[in-house]
Amino acid sequence: MDATFWAFAAFAVFFALVFYMKAPGKMGSALDKRAEAIKAELDEARRLRDEAQGILAEYQRKRQNAEREAEDIIAQAKAEADRLTEETNSSLKEMIERRTKAAEVKIAQAEAQAIADVRAAAADVAVAAAQKILAGRVSGDVGNKLIAAGIAEVKSKLN
Repeated sequence: MDATFWAFAAFAVFFALVFYMKAPGKMGSALDKRAEAIKAELDEARRLRDEAQGILAEYQRKRQNAEREAEDIIAQAKAEADRLTEETNSSLKEMIERRTKAAEVKIAQAEAQAIADVRAAAADVAVAAAQKILAGRVSGDVGNKLIAAGIAEVKSKLN
């Protein structure tokens, strides 16, 4: 008995033992289970990928909507700022015009008051001069009456 014979015998016993223990069936069923697990994992991965793509598309739509809304808000804010600037400028212009007119009215009043003051001063000077002149020429009660009448007349005409 040669070593080759013993190697062949050990090989035959090994295969007999493997078939007796139903190793090929177990290996086949284990490979089938592994293939089914891999197939289930691939199906789950496809489902998750599809779900992720759906979520991504939804968030992209939301982002686009948010960007459009932000652009609308910015446009409205610019329009409001322009409107407020326009209103402020027009109200400022109106206020300046009112103040200018008020200043012109005050100037006109001051001018009228100055003219009245100058007339009153001129009347007083004229009355005083007339009084001196008449006092030197007319004397007595008649002179006093004439002076008083002249003063009253000059005052009424100058004012």
